[in-house]
Amino acid sequence: MSEYLVVTGMSGAGRSTAGATLEDLGWFVIDNMPSALIAKVSELVDGTGSEMERVAFVVGRGGGDLDDVLPAVDTLEAGRDRVRIVFLDAADDVLIRRFEGTRRRHPQAARGVVDSIADERLLLAELRDRADLVIDTGELNVNQLRTRLIEVFGGEEPGGAMQTSILSFGFKHGVPLDVDLMFDCRFLPNPYWDESLRNHSGLEPEVRKYVLERPETSAFLDKLDDLLVMLIPAYMREGKSYLTVAMGCTGGRHRSVVLAEELVRRLDGRGIPATVFHRDVER
Repeated sequence: MSEYLVVTGMSGAGRSTAGATLEDLGWFVIDNMPSALIAKVSELVDGTGSEMERVAFVVGRGGGDLDDVLPAVDTLEAGRDRVRIVFLDAADDVLIRRFEGTRRRHPQAARGVVDSIADERLLLAELRDRADLVIDTGELNVNQLRTRLIEVFGGEEPGGAMQTSILSFGFKHGVPLDVDLMFDCRFLPNPYWDESLRNHSGLEPEVRKYVLERPETSAFLDKLDDLLVMLIPAYMREGKSYLTVAMGCTGGRHRSVVLAEELVRRLDGRGIPATVFHRDVER
């Protein structure tokens, strides 16, 4: 039986980019899919012995159509084990800037962009709560969103286990909305104040050495390692599809990057594969 992905979210949050990226990764993508047709198309795919192992429906543009998404997902999930929802989101001010910048008309635009975004967010609230994965695209450009999706889905085998992702970020650029666990690395000495390291990033050996040689870094990573080794199997038993762990420092270029990379290395050593995404390392 095929595996299904429902890609939805706020208008302007990147659904088209997500659809194109998934298609490049080998998914059979149906963009702007009317919700009422999801069940019929899935029955056709399953009933004809189709070789399409992974099918993605990109939905959520029409006003009345949003009311039909959840019932369509319920029908899709009935009797199927591999149905997941990915919700793309962004803060209201980001969505407003995007619509004003492109001069596109919001699909809900009956009372202006601000009210339309509020209406759409209300309509999609329950669907967002049901999502297996929420991706905050507010601080991501198109290429970064594509990279984030590739890191989540690129190495994924059909019917695979829970996907674990480690995200680094800078608090001064905003807290990510799409994480399950968040840890603050700002208690560690900041390489930024060392002029020889300021213009380097946590991906470079001199910064990595500066951060990792601190005794408090090792103590923190040891405890975090133990915590995740306990939590990850528990999340898997509960049927969670995606787990995102965020490591934050001030600017997202030094400490959080080093710790995210090291955490992935440690998890891999324990047989727990994880991907890493550095949101703010280029800022």
